[in-house]
Amino acid sequence: MSKTSKQSSAKIITVGVDEAGRGALAGPVVAGACVLPKQKSIPVIIGDSKQMTPKQREESFEWLIKHCVFGVGMTDAATIDRIGIVASTEIAMQQAVKAVSMKHSNLYILIDGRDAFWFDWPHSSIIHGDSIEPCIGAASIIAKVTRDRWMVKAAMTHPEYGFDGHKGYGAPEHFKAIKTHGQCLLHRKTFLH
Repeated sequence: MSKTSKQSSAKIITVGVDEAGRGALAGPVVAGACVLPKQKSIPVIIGDSKQMTPKQREESFEWLIKHCVFGVGMTDAATIDRIGIVASTEIAMQQAVKAVSMKHSNLYILIDGRDAFWFDWPHSSIIHGDSIEPCIGAASIIAKVTRDRWMVKAAMTHPEYGFDGHKGYGAPEHFKAIKTHGQCLLHRKTFLH
């Protein structure tokens, strides 16, 4: 049997993909990719990470990284300013899926949203996919918790901006800090004009 026919007869592995931080004023855009295990019940909440409490996200994240094949990708603020948020999001998603592809082949990718991203594997975009497809919800949690933790660490070196609170989004206290201290290297300059 040829390699091609072996691949076509292999079981298709569904990978959920989502991002976090696309609309933030500072920090990276982070993508998660996740393959949920084939079991009847998952003992944590899986869904749109934005609808979960921080405690629920953390509990789900810890379970997911122990029981799932997953990947994470990240694109920094300087790259976002250079090539735009859509292209930067796609780069992060490509990185996340590539990590999953190291353990699984014959992938089918389900992506949250409506953007027509490019992948080497067959794929579909699903609006509100993080609420509809559990694997996308899982990817959403992985992306969100990874990014939130990154922003908390960034607050240690840039305490004047309060990144540990608003995570780089456009909260009133963030705008006030930018007005007082100016921008730092973590800010997306093109988002602040």
